[in-house]
Amino acid sequence: MPPSASRPSPARPNPARIKSPSQLIAESGADLEGHGLRRTMGLFQLVCFGIGAIVGTGIFVGLSDSVAEAGPAVLVSFVLAAITCVFTAFSFAELGGAIPVSGSSYSFAYAGLGERVAFLVGWCLLLEYGVSVSAVAVGWSQYLNELLDSLIGWQLPAALSAGPADGGAVNLPAVVVILLAAVLLVRGVRESARATAAMAVLKLAILVLFCAIGFSAFKDGNLSPFAEHGTAGITAGASVAFFSYIGFDAITTAGEEVRNPRRNIPLAILICIGVVTLLYCAVALSAIGALGADAVADKPAALSLIVNQVTGSTIGGGVIAFGAVVAIASVVLAVMYGQTRILMSMSRDGLVPRVFERVSPKSATPVANTWIVALVFAVPAAFASLDVVVNLTTIGTLTIMAVVNIAVVVLRRRDPELPRSFRVPLYPLSPLLGVGFCVYLIWGTGWTTWVQFAVFLVVGALVYAGYGRRNSRLGRGLVRNPESDAAAQAPPGA
Repeated sequence: MPPSASRPSPARPNPARIKSPSQLIAESGADLEGHGLRRTMGLFQLVCFGIGAIVGTGIFVGLSDSVAEAGPAVLVSFVLAAITCVFTAFSFAELGGAIPVSGSSYSFAYAGLGERVAFLVGWCLLLEYGVSVSAVAVGWSQYLNELLDSLIGWQLPAALSAGPADGGAVNLPAVVVILLAAVLLVRGVRESARATAAMAVLKLAILVLFCAIGFSAFKDGNLSPFAEHGTAGITAGASVAFFSYIGFDAITTAGEEVRNPRRNIPLAILICIGVVTLLYCAVALSAIGALGADAVADKPAALSLIVNQVTGSTIGGGVIAFGAVVAIASVVLAVMYGQTRILMSMSRDGLVPRVFERVSPKSATPVANTWIVALVFAVPAAFASLDVVVNLTTIGTLTIMAVVNIAVVVLRRRDPELPRSFRVPLYPLSPLLGVGFCVYLIWGTGWTTWVQFAVFLVVGALVYAGYGRRNSRLGRGLVRNPESDAAAQAPPGA
């Protein structure tokens, strides 16, 4: 054998630092047991987890903001936001079945567009998963006060239940719900999944009850004038309503802890989007039909107020408030779960410190990761305004969704033989429409949010340049791409 034959061939140049899907799957152990994680969730639990991540502050609190923008045409806003989600949900379903790892859209971007884009996607996920925890916790505080008022006629003082921007000093209930979610998450995925499933069923029942009460007082005249703020109002309302759908992509973060992920992840995503869209439209229609848009717009704890006025009693409103407290707590739980799994994937790649990838052998959960996330995001929950974090979360999520749609197109061209348990229908029209709708809703968030988000991205790029790029395991040659190595070692003309 010639001496040169014994030397390994150099890997093919990879300037964009792209990881192949097979490499991501092999590193995570996603087709077996993932990185010390255990496969404990079935399809029902995964659907409940998805509903738990989606249905919460967006409909219980954010509905009033959407109505303020669009009036009765908020129904169109919800449908527009849902269409955006449907096209992107197809893309998440395809990639979630083909690359069933905890990294979700971060890993999809790594496989399709390379490390730099993946890091910025992970950076945006800090908004979607992390900052939205703060946003929903603020909404939880509002409904907790409504529940306390209906039960015992007493509320927490504003100084302890609202941040400085909302006339208080510190939002203590928001901090408490985040810490309680962390306690449950570190106990184990099985316990967390059971709790999320129970809360999901309960909050769906509460919202169905609200619809029944609202439709009992329905008046056609309350829907007129329908589009009083015109197309601009509908677009702005859709941008706000979109926050109500955030969370369905968290399903893909369970890629290493769900049984039969290639089948169950796509199914769970599509089921969740269908159920949630029908529910949201029914809630919005019944709310406006019962009292009119003016009675709903800009009202905190709007659903409880509507039920109180329709029934003439505080009991019904108390039931709705209880449902909201449970619903929003389940969102905090599910979204925090997704955030910790994203950070765990980024840590495995060396882009964030290694503490985030450590999994407790006893509970099979990333304990330190969970507590760090809880403590860091308890701070904005205690002091920030809900409006600020909602707008930033929305634009960050829309950007992530656009990237995932693009990743579908790139991977179809680069890796056509990748096993896909679900394929995007009407390809390539569907992912391209997904990108278009995301850009359309980004336009509706307003220039102030664009500037804030641009600053956020610049900071993320600096963090990547200063830490991520230098510590990347792929960049340091600590991981190899099977396809690249095989192509480099193949004989000429093979």
